[in-house]
Order: sequence, then C-alpha cells, then structure tokens
Amino acid sequence: MSNHQINPNKWIDLYSDYLYNYTVARVNDKVIAQDLVQDTFLAALKSMKNFKGEASERTWLISILKRKIIDYYRKINSNKGKAEVRISYNNENETEGDWLEERVADPFDKTAEDTMQNTELGDAIFNCLSKLPEKQAEVFRMKTIVTHTKNSS
Repeated sequence: MSNHQINPNKWIDLYSDYLYNYTVARVNDKVIAQDLVQDTFLAALKSMKNFKGEASERTWLISILKRKIIDYYRKINSNKGKAEVRISYNNENETEGDWLEERVADPFDKTAEDTMQNTELGDAIFNCLSKLPEKQAEVFRMKTIVTHTKNSS
C-alpha cells in the first residue's frame, strides 16, 4: 500500500459534482456521464494501491475519468459501420434474410455534390487551422490530416 493517504469515503461528497459536470460537458448525455463517473470511482477503488501522491486525489480521479471518456468514444466509434442483420423467418419473401449491409451507400461512389461538399469542408478546416497558433495547428494536421492520408493510401 502506498504511503500516501487517500480517502474513498469522501470522494462522492468532494468530487462527484465536479467529475459529473466535467463528464456531461464532454459526452452531452446525463445518464452516460453518471455511468462514467461511477465507473471512475470503481476503477479508482480497484487501483488505490497505485496512487503515488504525485497529484491530488481530484487530479488522479480526473485522469482515470479521462481514460473512461476516451474508452467510451472508442467503443461507440468502433461500432459504427458494422452491418446490422435482420433475418425474416416467414416465407413471404424468397430471400432468407434482409441484409441492411446491401443498402449502405458505396463510399467509393462519389457524386459531384459529394466532391463539392468535401472541398468546402476542406477549405473550412484549413481556414480554421490558419487561425490556430502554429503548434496547435501542426498537432491537428499531424494527428488528423497526415494520419488519415497515410491510412487512405
């Protein structure tokens, strides 16, 4: 056990409102925010022995919460694009199932309107980038634009 003292009995009184407000501002859903804060407290209880006292309890809890929020977004984004399957068991149709995947638009079938919208979006993004401090703009370019270009090729 660490020499640094933390008191989980006071976490709810001291930190729950702050953690909840922090979370709801990032996920924009009260129920999910409550769940993430609850998960944070549970994870903190499980990892109390790892608390080194290099930061305050609140900072430590926020760092755990940030990882929970990141995991939440990873989970919901990893489910995007997966085909949903509906199977009809009656004999009214000759097909065995109704695959929604077949109804998804082909991402490689670009229309002139799609191209125009992409160009406008790109112009808007680069306009916003020009207003950022150079280091922040470079981080954004490296994280999103350069990474996306590498993954597309």
